[in-house]
Amino acid sequence: MSKAPAELTIGGLSERTGVNVETIRYYEREGLLPSAPRTAGGHRIFGEAHLRRLCFIRRSREFGFSGAEVRTLLGLVDGGYTCDEVRGLTLRHLVSVRAKIADLRRLERTLSTISSRCEGGDTPDCPIVEALSAAHL
Repeated sequence: MSKAPAELTIGGLSERTGVNVETIRYYEREGLLPSAPRTAGGHRIFGEAHLRRLCFIRRSREFGFSGAEVRTLLGLVDGGYTCDEVRGLTLRHLVSVRAKIADLRRLERTLSTISSRCEGGDTPDCPIVEALSAAHL
């Protein structure tokens, strides 16, 4: 039988959230996750608030928010926020995501172009190597 959310060890918290134990420790050191109270034996016991906050951090990271953006989001949540503030941060992040997608599409086209110039085979002359070696200053 698993422990109730109010009594999770770091291993239990890791299991429930899918976040590595070392990553949880890192989030604690960085102040993203509050320190958990300790038992008489020195073991940390994490509660429901820790579980929810860690899920928030994990999902934010899955959505591609940077560490700084996650810290800002948590600051908004902790300090009282408006939906408009969260939306603004999210829209700025969306601009960044779209720029990365555009970069990846350019990269895809370039790789497709240079790989289509290569016929393979046993010759040491390779248009891919030439394209990668070319100086574009």
